[in-house]
Amino acid sequence: MAGLDLSSVATLVEGLVLLDTVRFATPAGGPPVFDPGTGQYTAPEGVIIYEGPGAVQVAGTVGGVTSLPVPNLPWSDETRSKYKALTPLAAPIAERDTIVTVVTVHEGGDVSLIGRQWRAQDPSTGGTLGVVRVTTLDQIQQTRETG
Repeated sequence: MAGLDLSSVATLVEGLVLLDTVRFATPAGGPPVFDPGTGQYTAPEGVIIYEGPGAVQVAGTVGGVTSLPVPNLPWSDETRSKYKALTPLAAPIAERDTIVTVVTVHEGGDVSLIGRQWRAQDPSTGGTLGVVRVTTLDQIQQTRETG
């Protein structure tokens, strides 16, 4: 019995959805670096493991808070922003904590995404009937210095 060949579907989806350029890089040590051009802090990148066609989308589920607020504690709550990165099946599997950055967006795309970064929550998913590789992401929180 012949299997289901999704290669033509994968090509179609890649041409319709993977319109932007994304970069996957290993995390580098050190604190975030302030970029005066964007006014945002960016995580330093390590080795680039993939740069090519992709998309970053909201995962369609509500984010959450990883801790409960408690008075007099020296930290603040960290929110989780649920996103997903889509890349071709030929792209390498991103390991946990891989830094994902939007490098360019297609004409008419949201230019505010350029330079934004996310951290892979888990290794990229796979499946026997996949047409794109999906990586779950959490947005790296942007902080601004005060006073």
